[in-house]
Amino acid sequence: DGDEGEEDRRWRRGRAAPPPAPPIDDRPRQGTTANERSPMNDAAAVSPGGLAPAASAPLDVDALVAAFRGRTARIGVIGLGYVGLPLLRTVAERGFSALGFDIDRTKVETLNAGGSYLRHISADSIAVVRQSGLLAATDDFSRLGEVDAIILCVPTPLTRQREPDLGFIISTTASVAPYLRRGHLVVLESTTYPGTT
Repeated sequence: DGDEGEEDRRWRRGRAAPPPAPPIDDRPRQGTTANERSPMNDAAAVSPGGLAPAASAPLDVDALVAAFRGRTARIGVIGLGYVGLPLLRTVAERGFSALGFDIDRTKVETLNAGGSYLRHISADSIAVVRQSGLLAATDDFSRLGEVDAIILCVPTPLTRQREPDLGFIISTTASVAPYLRRGHLVVLESTTYPGTT
């Protein structure tokens, strides 16, 4: 890869320490009030902070792995379209606490009422996991602190040059970044080309 530096190549081969991660901005978002939060009857509510260790402590990967194996990890899915909604439902059906994020308030309200807006996802299947307390949806990205893993499922339409338009990925990561914490697992599920991450 022409853009990859020598340090990155050595790290990929296991011969050097990984490149340093950029610092996470953990300042609270300016101008947010309690009235800006979406009203939720969220039986899967959890306290923010999850598995995050102190910033100077080593990351406890084993604790995160154990949380996934024990189905106590909380999973957030961003983008509740034809990829994100089936994934969110499957996560909840497998026994994980699933919190869906979308900027479309109508989608959020439909899901929280136990309904579906996609023909191939039945309202009954959403209602079952909603009633179990394992599925909820929100348009409030500050709730990302409640989850241990974040899966991005946003559109990547093709440009006129037939390349993925990364605009949705870029704007979503900008919305997510203020709420990231040490220990978050972030997965890009959106279709894109190698080297995006």
